[in-house]
Amino acid sequence: MKQSALREAFRRSIPILCSYAFVGMAYGMMMAEAGQRWYVALLASVAVYTGAFQFVLISFLAGGTSLGLIAVTALLMNGRQLFYSITFLEDFSKMGWKKPLMIHTMTDETYAVNLSIPEDQPNRREVMFYVALLSWLYWAVATVCGCVAGNLIPWDMSGIDFCMTALFVIILMGQWEQAADKKPALLGGGIALIALAIFGGSSFMLPALLATSAILLIPNRKGEKAQ
Repeated sequence: MKQSALREAFRRSIPILCSYAFVGMAYGMMMAEAGQRWYVALLASVAVYTGAFQFVLISFLAGGTSLGLIAVTALLMNGRQLFYSITFLEDFSKMGWKKPLMIHTMTDETYAVNLSIPEDQPNRREVMFYVALLSWLYWAVATVCGCVAGNLIPWDMSGIDFCMTALFVIILMGQWEQAADKKPALLGGGIALIALAIFGGSSFMLPALLATSAILLIPNRKGEKAQ
């Protein structure tokens, strides 16, 4: 049963593997350029594991930024993952000791993949767990490989951080093609643009997510009451 779940998780996580191989190596190379050793990059990828924020963390480490500012920035950049977890509250609560790991390893990519797993999928929660575990491993290994390569092969790193933006665009395109109802995506995009104009590029993410989630929850609650 576990082997079957692992095989299914690996099959579903192949897109994450392909993306993390490049993005994780890009992060590792940038860490090497910043003068960090491979084990520092590995520790960040295992303990922090926030993708986009790890790229920002490089400049924070180099500039001696205070822990308070780092914590606030991490919250603002990754607050969306709190909303992701709401989708899987029932699943996570039934996974025992795996629950903390599932929370820690929740990313945009694992959220998208686990969301696509049908409710009637055999060993669904086992598959979700292995998707999270494999994705975590992909990112950590790619980070180390990138950091080692960055220390051995000197090259110009200009523009390499754009790979994270490209990854998000690809995820959005995939979700857009699969979704039958386009209104939530259009609503989120519109609110994000308004929040960007009001709060600026460094602080718009969390307000936009709060507003979008609040608006999307209202019709759902009305529908539940009607039933």
